[in-house]
Amino acid sequence: MQPKIEDLPKLAKDKHNETKKFFTKLKKKPPKNLDYVMQELHEEAFERTDCLQCANCCKTTGPLFTPKDIERIAKHFKMKQQQFIDQYLRVDEENDYVLQSVPCTFLDADNYCLIYDVRPKACREFPHTDRKKFQQITNLTLKNVAICPAAFNIVEAMKQRIK
Repeated sequence: MQPKIEDLPKLAKDKHNETKKFFTKLKKKPPKNLDYVMQELHEEAFERTDCLQCANCCKTTGPLFTPKDIERIAKHFKMKQQQFIDQYLRVDEENDYVLQSVPCTFLDADNYCLIYDVRPKACREFPHTDRKKFQQITNLTLKNVAICPAAFNIVEAMKQRIK
């Protein structure tokens, strides 16, 4: 099932309590093969997902920019790091560098990333569903299922697979 992007927030909200309960159990007693299962579900979901048709992550949220991200992207633009920060970033409530606004400044009209080869680590890893020790990021995943159709599908498949 590939949920329509406009239906995703409601679908995620409807499943929120069920998913939260599932994640609580998962944290208490993660299966030994959890990383393997997550990797498999992630790969299957992204074989069926065309991010260029969606780009909802880029349209609705902004990544954190690490010092390495800032250095790499500023170099790409042939800018000084402080110049890049001043032009594109702000410091959020948690003292992290984030975009000044969303949708992402670097997203073009066809949903292509203008800095794809040097994009932030957070963008490269989104929606983080193939991360090792997945049970440690369930709070983040609860948010991401309302943003990313692939993440939603991965979590729903995970509930079926891990009893």
